[in-house]
Amino acid sequence: MDDIVDVISRPDLIELLLAWTGRIAVALLIFIVGRWIARIMGRQLEKALTRAHMDPTLAQFGGTIAGAVITVIALIAALTHLGVQVTSLVAILGAATLAIGLAMRDSLSNFAAGAMLMGYRPFKSGDFVEAGGQMGVVETVGIFHTKIRTTTNQEIIIPNSRIYGDVITNYSARDRRRIDVTVGISYDDDITEAKRIIHEVISADSRLHQDPPPIIWVGEMADSSIDLWVKVWTDLDPFWDARSDLLENIKKQFDERGITIPYPQRDVHLYEEKPGS
Repeated sequence: MDDIVDVISRPDLIELLLAWTGRIAVALLIFIVGRWIARIMGRQLEKALTRAHMDPTLAQFGGTIAGAVITVIALIAALTHLGVQVTSLVAILGAATLAIGLAMRDSLSNFAAGAMLMGYRPFKSGDFVEAGGQMGVVETVGIFHTKIRTTTNQEIIIPNSRIYGDVITNYSARDRRRIDVTVGISYDDDITEAKRIIHEVISADSRLHQDPPPIIWVGEMADSSIDLWVKVWTDLDPFWDARSDLLENIKKQFDERGITIPYPQRDVHLYEEKPGS
């Protein structure tokens, strides 16, 4: 008991205790204020990214990252005020971050690609795309992967790095699409009549646009047919139905009016070998 009284009665220890109490209080204040600023800045950044029409997931992640960075800065400032040498601590954290980055390089690559996909938005949920070697409807675009539902109702999860590093074809990006089909007719048929019939078929279908005007060209003189290239615009929604009906109606009208759609054929000539030749 007397030892404790002696320690308390020493002025130098009391001054040291008061000094450290003040330092700790100021350090705690720095950290608390830093955390408060981090939360405010994180929320403000998230709102700003949302107003800029950025993906909500990416906006939330950006706000979280900003808050974490400010929190780390506040922690370093608080430790510095306490006299802690943070240089070695920063070096250790840097080495640890490098090691973690090397171990998770594939995940970080997918994350970076996901951020780019959400930022540039080459497609969105509900679009019909061809990406990462797969074709289907985009269901979700996540931070690390994208989920696609194929036309056969299969669910495929594709790493974002594979999508962003390859060609992306978005079939839903425009309101209109052009139907391109090739129709072959016989060499004995009247080309002008065949083109007129195709024009009539196109005009009779309200889903096929007349502006810009349909194009019907002689595309190629093939081995067994004269190929007519038919190019006509339609809306995105009825594209496949309109394309199928166009081909079907052309076939029906050709049959009714005597226009032949030839199939590949080859003439075989047989020669009789004469005895003694």
